[in-house]
Amino acid sequence: MSEKILIPVAASFLITALLGPILIPALRRLKVGQTEREELKSHLQKAGTPTMGGLMILAGIIITSIFYVKSDPKILPILFVTIGFGIIGFLDDYLKVVLKRSDGLLAWQKMLGQILITGIFLVYMVKFSGISLNILLPFTGGVDHGLYLHLGWLAVPVLFLAMIGTVNGANFTDGLDGLASSVTLLIATFFTVVAIGTKSGIEPITCAVVGALLGFLLFNVHPASIFMGDTGSLALGGFVASAAYMMQMPLFILIVALVYWVELLSVMLQVVYFKMTKGGRIFLMTPIHHHFEKNARFPEMKKEMQNKGKKILFSKEWHWSETRIVAVFSIVTALLCLAALAGLS
Repeated sequence: MSEKILIPVAASFLITALLGPILIPALRRLKVGQTEREELKSHLQKAGTPTMGGLMILAGIIITSIFYVKSDPKILPILFVTIGFGIIGFLDDYLKVVLKRSDGLLAWQKMLGQILITGIFLVYMVKFSGISLNILLPFTGGVDHGLYLHLGWLAVPVLFLAMIGTVNGANFTDGLDGLASSVTLLIATFFTVVAIGTKSGIEPITCAVVGALLGFLLFNVHPASIFMGDTGSLALGGFVASAAYMMQMPLFILIVALVYWVELLSVMLQVVYFKMTKGGRIFLMTPIHHHFEKNARFPEMKKEMQNKGKKILFSKEWHWSETRIVAVFSIVTALLCLAALAGLS
């Protein structure tokens, strides 16, 4: 058992860590740099920092996992989804930072790609996996003795919602140095513990993700030398959702990956409220991690909006540092992972 835990973690960590000193200078030479939002004054110094670091993460996961596909075939669909969403993210990043097309992939193109990858995963689950789409209910007795939710045909739209929502939530979480990396590392650790305990056979890839994120964090903690970009964040979201489904645990995503969903919902609520009020806001800025940052433009923005008869519902100006936000979100995720483990007993 140790060879399916320690070796994937160590191998993936080493691959990712060794790629850092090679990839970062290469991306700098190619001028594959991040563009920051002007309203976030504290982020302007990050402009030009290499992005597309998700390539390092994917390399660690893919190279390590390939050696376990034959003995543990259940990791193959997770690997497919991880790579598939990573390719979508890579195309988006490439168009933005290499070809300088500010919008990257068009919204419909990105959504079509996500639907296609999710659809292929759904077909695999139904036709070839031998794993039903019944969903384990938390706090009902665990994998062996717990209650399962039978959704019938509703399981199909629920899978699409879970997969695409998780992927985009992970994408929105990637906005501060080490945030998406730290949060997802804890989630991957949770799935590793569960996979080992349930002998599900997916622990080689969950361990590979843990190792890859540990290696990536060497370069991604504040001040970051590289960002993962959509290449990394979409891939990681795909990993989380597909791993959960391979263990019939999609409801646990709402617990362990709550940060993803809060980030996603903050953006959705902000957009809806802005359109309904023709300019009003709920938060200072979204995704919600930016709401907790000190916003140098906020007093001027608030005055301007008041003059136009608009308002911001949660208008307190926060002064949390980037590292504090990452620490708080990570601690919350760690506690949620412990709660999820309790939900399996």
